[in-house]
Amino acid sequence: MKRSTDRILTTHTGSLPRPMDLAAMLEAFDSGAAPDRETFEPRVRAAVAEVVKIQVESGVDVVSDGEQGKVGYSTYVRHRLTGFDGEGSVSIRSDWADFPEAVARQPRPTTVSRPACDGPIEWKDREAVQTDIANFKAALSGVNPAEAFMTAASPGVIAHFLINQYFPSHEAYLGRLAEVMKEEYNAIHQAGILLQVDCPDLAMGRHLRFPDLSNQEFLKIAEANIEALNHALSDIPPDRIRLHLCWGNYEGPHQRDIPMEDIIGVVLKARPQALSFEGANPRHEHEWEVFRNVKLPDGKIIIPGVLDSTTNYIEHPQLVAQRIVRYAELVGRENVIAGSDCGFGTFARTNNMVEPEIVWAKFRAMAEGARLATERLWK
Repeated sequence: MKRSTDRILTTHTGSLPRPMDLAAMLEAFDSGAAPDRETFEPRVRAAVAEVVKIQVESGVDVVSDGEQGKVGYSTYVRHRLTGFDGEGSVSIRSDWADFPEAVARQPRPTTVSRPACDGPIEWKDREAVQTDIANFKAALSGVNPAEAFMTAASPGVIAHFLINQYFPSHEAYLGRLAEVMKEEYNAIHQAGILLQVDCPDLAMGRHLRFPDLSNQEFLKIAEANIEALNHALSDIPPDRIRLHLCWGNYEGPHQRDIPMEDIIGVVLKARPQALSFEGANPRHEHEWEVFRNVKLPDGKIIIPGVLDSTTNYIEHPQLVAQRIVRYAELVGRENVIAGSDCGFGTFARTNNMVEPEIVWAKFRAMAEGARLATERLWK
């Protein structure tokens, strides 16, 4: 994995807005309508090529395929694996419960329906990840980014969104997911592409899935999730893996979020070399100070969010530079890559939280901010 050895590199969390027609196809697919392959597959290839090109043009150094062919960063696995024909629900935005008057004025759902695991988990579509890889490599052939990465759901986040109705315990479910997903992780690595494992379960899971536990009790669950993840990643060198941590990519109070200082010790036990996390939104921007007291282990890299992924405000490049410099002065400039808080296309919806053309403007602001930070840090 490239480091910021002579300038601050830029990246993001992985998911990016899909074209509206492709988003509609993906949503229909997720609802049970099989796509017309002669239409769908070329559309995905074209979308990947376009999103890679625009990332490079916007100043992003470490680019992704934007998850253009996936309906969602975590739930896409139900289309690739057996055992997910059940129906369940997961809690969303539980922090709104503390504000009943707000909920009364603007009724918000407390749960959302998701498929559930109701049978043995096996691969039914091994070709899907190879198609993702082929589309991405084709898109990369015409551009020259510093590096490229692809995302994959962690065992813990799959278990969070697709609840267990089959295995005798959470541990058994997590273990089976780790064994199966290991194949996808290895495929991405073997293709010569950086792997990013998405792990919101390590933070978001605290207030959405386990609100009745103490922080210490939740940390035991997080440690188990990391143990399963490390097993699944055991064939891949740490310097070829990134981990994304977040508290939920939605605009809301977030007053129940577990503090970074409480989970950072556990999270740093994970195998990946690089840690991506929220650092720009109003609930977590202050947590750069955590690294005053937490020594970054040798070899680790951080990818703090310097762009908020839930607002159409375009961050000023000077603010982006300030955010980068804060971290660099604590952990070393070579150990910082600028990123986004979370994805800009977490699920393939036609209504994005941030307008697509504003996403690209945010990336340009990040690139300029990284340039300004470089001037300050290498002066």
